[in-house]
Amino acid sequence: MATNRYGPARGPVLTALDRAERLFNEFAQISADAPGVTRASYSPTENAAHDIIRREAKALGLEQRTDAIGNHYVTLAGRNREAPVLMIGSHLDSVPHGGNFDGAAGVLAGLVLLERMADGPQPSCDVTLMVIRAEEMIWFPEHYLGSRAAFGLLAPDTPDRVFRSDSGRSLADHMTEAGFNPQVIRDGKAQLDPTKIRAFVEVHIEQGPVLVEANHPIGIVTSIRGNIRYRFAEIKGETGHAGGLPRKSRRDAVLAGAELIAALELWWHDAEEKGKDMVLTFGEFSTHPARHGITKVPGLVRFTLDVRSQDDALLTEFDAYLANTISKIETKRGVEVTLGASTRAKAAPMADDLQDGLSAAAQAIGVPTIPIPSGGGHDCATFANLGIASAMLFVRNENGSHNPNEHMDFKDFSMACNVLTSWCVAEVGTF
Repeated sequence: MATNRYGPARGPVLTALDRAERLFNEFAQISADAPGVTRASYSPTENAAHDIIRREAKALGLEQRTDAIGNHYVTLAGRNREAPVLMIGSHLDSVPHGGNFDGAAGVLAGLVLLERMADGPQPSCDVTLMVIRAEEMIWFPEHYLGSRAAFGLLAPDTPDRVFRSDSGRSLADHMTEAGFNPQVIRDGKAQLDPTKIRAFVEVHIEQGPVLVEANHPIGIVTSIRGNIRYRFAEIKGETGHAGGLPRKSRRDAVLAGAELIAALELWWHDAEEKGKDMVLTFGEFSTHPARHGITKVPGLVRFTLDVRSQDDALLTEFDAYLANTISKIETKRGVEVTLGASTRAKAAPMADDLQDGLSAAAQAIGVPTIPIPSGGGHDCATFANLGIASAMLFVRNENGSHNPNEHMDFKDFSMACNVLTSWCVAEVGTF
């Protein structure tokens, strides 16, 4: 029977990677929602995924606690319980009909690390896996909701102001239903103290094609792009007869939107020509299906806008250009453009010493890596922007992310776990 410092391990003898592979399959089964998987933030399915980690950590004899937000912590005790903790983490929620690896890979890499380290000498400090709630902004229009809530960074009105996209019910309702306490957000009560965290590392699948195209299994993230997001933007014109209204008399919301898109893409193109980092996306753009039709001039368009960059100053510059462009289009086309509430996340550079340490650990065990910026946002940015030394490992992933065709080769995941273990052991203990 397998043992660790906590005594006999329960169940059949498995390697930590065997366990991870089994749990990936179990996550897929409990959240299957063809095509792909769905684990909505603060849903029974997200709860079930957390329960799986809780069950496995108990079987391994690890310490556990859950905070008032619902974030779960699994800890391997260190020799000095008062020393700042080394924290690994990611999330378990997914986008609707998404892939099974986004977020989950980081959680299971952390569990692999703890299981492996439990079989060796006791680390110098606590090593904790943080299983984070509600990272996917598609459910609630707040970036990094679970991790920011853990540090008391959300506005007090967030539980009652923010509503879930599928149900239309408030964050407070969903948190309460899931067994957690929205009052701690209203009261600004932090669940974590940044001064007590030595470092934070997140493993995640890459969400673009860079590692696949470079034929490298692992990327060491250099920075996480900041973003500005408008979730509830709309253009109001005037509905009219498609045949009766001449062009000059129209207040066409679609043509106004098309002009806005063209202008912003041109600005984006010019920014790239100057060597600046930026991506821009109109994720939704639609007329009102009940009010508009083939014989009507459309009087209303709703859209979302997501712009990201590693340069916070560029984001501010873009926002000013957006406002000026909207003003010109409103005057020219007789429409009203309302952007609505926005969210903004600062760019987050990763700690140089952690990047160097991860690179050295990978080189020592023969795992090829390349440096790579993160286009997507991650909870790791919350930690980095609080001054906590932070780093990310990307795992090669075919077919992109936020879709059911995510494809992470398990061998690549194994290499990421090996790099993480090698680095962590060098940081806080040796086998």
